[in-house]
Amino acid sequence: MYSTSPFRILFFLTFLLVYGYHVSGQTKGNLEGQVLNEQGKVLSGITIDLQPDHQKAICNQQGNFSFKNLYAGTYVLSIQAIGYQKYTSEVEVIAGKNTRVDIKLRAGEEELKEVSVVSFHSNPDNFIDMTRTAMPSKVISRQEIEMMGSRRLDEVLKEQTGMAMVNDVASGGRAIGLQMQGFDSGYTMIMIDGQPMIGRNNGNLDLSRITVANIERIEIIKGASSCLFGSDALAGVVNIVTRKNITQPQGMASLRYGSFNMIDATLEGETPFSGTGGSVYLSGNYYRTDGFNANPYLSQGKTAPPSDTYAIQGRGRYLLNDISTLSFNLRFMNRNSRNRLSYMELKPTEDVQNEYDLNAAVAFNNNFRNGWKLKSQYYLTRYETKQTIEDLESGSVASGNDFEQYLHRLEWQASKQVASQLEFTGGLGGAYELLLNNFYRGNKQMANYFVFGQLNWQPLEKLAVTGGGRFDYHDKYGSRFNPSLGLRYDLASNFNLRAAIASGFKTPNFQQLYMIFTNVQTGYSVFGAEEFCREIQSLRDAGQIMSVFPSAQKIGDLRPERSVSYSAGFAYQPVAKVSLDVTVFYNDMKDFINSEQVAIKTNSQQIYSYMNIARAYTTGAEIGLSYKVSQSLNLSAGYQLLYAFDKGVLDSIKNGTGLYENVYDLGQNKQRRSTTKDYMGLNNRSRHMANIKISYAHDRSGLTGSFRVNYRSRYGFMEANRSNNFLDPWDTYVRSFFLLNVSVQKYFNNKHLQLQVTTDNIMNYRDQLIPGQSGRAFLAGLSWRFFKDEPKHP
Repeated sequence: MYSTSPFRILFFLTFLLVYGYHVSGQTKGNLEGQVLNEQGKVLSGITIDLQPDHQKAICNQQGNFSFKNLYAGTYVLSIQAIGYQKYTSEVEVIAGKNTRVDIKLRAGEEELKEVSVVSFHSNPDNFIDMTRTAMPSKVISRQEIEMMGSRRLDEVLKEQTGMAMVNDVASGGRAIGLQMQGFDSGYTMIMIDGQPMIGRNNGNLDLSRITVANIERIEIIKGASSCLFGSDALAGVVNIVTRKNITQPQGMASLRYGSFNMIDATLEGETPFSGTGGSVYLSGNYYRTDGFNANPYLSQGKTAPPSDTYAIQGRGRYLLNDISTLSFNLRFMNRNSRNRLSYMELKPTEDVQNEYDLNAAVAFNNNFRNGWKLKSQYYLTRYETKQTIEDLESGSVASGNDFEQYLHRLEWQASKQVASQLEFTGGLGGAYELLLNNFYRGNKQMANYFVFGQLNWQPLEKLAVTGGGRFDYHDKYGSRFNPSLGLRYDLASNFNLRAAIASGFKTPNFQQLYMIFTNVQTGYSVFGAEEFCREIQSLRDAGQIMSVFPSAQKIGDLRPERSVSYSAGFAYQPVAKVSLDVTVFYNDMKDFINSEQVAIKTNSQQIYSYMNIARAYTTGAEIGLSYKVSQSLNLSAGYQLLYAFDKGVLDSIKNGTGLYENVYDLGQNKQRRSTTKDYMGLNNRSRHMANIKISYAHDRSGLTGSFRVNYRSRYGFMEANRSNNFLDPWDTYVRSFFLLNVSVQKYFNNKHLQLQVTTDNIMNYRDQLIPGQSGRAFLAGLSWRFFKDEPKHP
């Protein structure tokens, strides 16, 4: 049903590329404008750079400039003039039209921070500008992704400050999720072109299933973002922006091969078409690996299973008239894996899993002449996984994860520059979610309706205010309003202060409510909160329960989780080549949902369920430092300090009462009264994380590369001491480690040809408690870009 021939993809991309060259002579557009200073005085002799066409224009005596015969699409204008701050903006050129933009340059020293036009938003998929929300934000560019030599999304994100990949050992390498500011991966919303992805395995949305081949940039917000993006954004948002700046016919073919028989092949093409301003982009990616093994006790099989992945991405855009545009996005992924497992030559099994991931959206954009922008969009995403586990000795077959999940989302967004210093963005919509799963009793469904808004206001020249709010109505959990507020104050041209506060919420998911699952390989069970009592009683009646812990009394109707995030910091640029960014944060969580062992079976296997923890918090600081050594060489470093605690555990220890009043001290070989020093915090959180990156890009020689070092201090993994229900110094930990990666690229033939060599995990670090971390990997690749060379001027 979902199979697509790679030859059909290749044929279509080739046709797309050839067709693009034939339509290149169709109707084009012009871009013109004028450059002024802050007082409105005309500036002449200013050079304007236009990308990606690599064109330049110089202002005449009246400050006017123009670019003729441009393909319809989005362009980047930049100006870097002595005595003025660097200016960067994007502008859309419409076929058959003259587009005009007036630019005001702000006074300042050369090479200070970039500024952009306040009224412009660069992402048509979402009017919410992620770089101007109340919470701290970051953008990872396409150039940075290419210089890292990364293939999958998890490889990019795990090298960012304050972001860690987490694995569920029971699910092996198939559950690689993202932890941010101490939140589990289930609390970070992953979006593609402004729309949420679904399909989580034990809470983790596996980022390794997403290729980076067609990513234009990655936008990241840290801290509670439910005020704008809804549930699942308690920790923050990662938005993947795919390729859309289509200004000329071009294409690219690439192939990489490396360790573990890894193959990464990509073929993509894009072209504008029609004199009315259409464009289309299509990309196909094939990725395979033999997998790898991080567990020495696994005599056969891999902790990260062998897999074959096919992905197709398409975008289209058509200008209906001078104010209306119709666009569509389509992404499809299919991953297949087969893994034979045997621990110490005992109980060999074969684990087979097939995944299907579909994302599709159609949008209608209107840019009205009165300044209003309106976007109407329908979005559908479907995720399906089918897993079977066969006992190779008996021949019996059991079903593993086997479900289909659908999300239908209808949304309207609007924005307008209300006044010269005031911009409004808002929207409303609804989402319907459906789950078909053999773990659950019947089909499950949820619906949510929402209204949100955000104002960007600059009441003073040095003060900017961002305020927002979102009202949600959930058909199971009622209504909730979440506000946010952010402030930025420029003490000087090279020093600014910022502070933000935002609230967030997260409703329990299907798994936490209804899951009924027993792992056929190890025997442990997980029961959702609403199914726990029924399933425990069934096991009791069958004589399979040894004991039920007192903590099981907490299991009941799960309440939505709520949080308030606080952040404050500053950005300082003491000299033009050095920049420092510091942020401190505090996330206060109420009714935090936690997975805990609550019973033991007669076969000594565990039973887990979900319950609300009264209070928990994460707090810490992030520091980023960058030094531009030369035009080609740049050094950067990042560090995060993190504390994550359950307030209920701390209160019990301090008061000497409750479940956590005692600890078994292995040093004294006895049980004693616990102290706060015995409590090491929440599992799977490192106190210290750091990274260092050296990047080099020499345009004239075509040589680029990067060397990166990532560090993570030790973190608690699981209970190993006599059960006391909290992480103590005698439990099991993952030891601290360094990961060293290097990538080098060389361009030839006017950047048509690129050769790349990459080495990941140079020190060959592996740990059986991190099943998704491969050993040392060598990769080499080449790519060829199809585009028309610029005409050479005498």
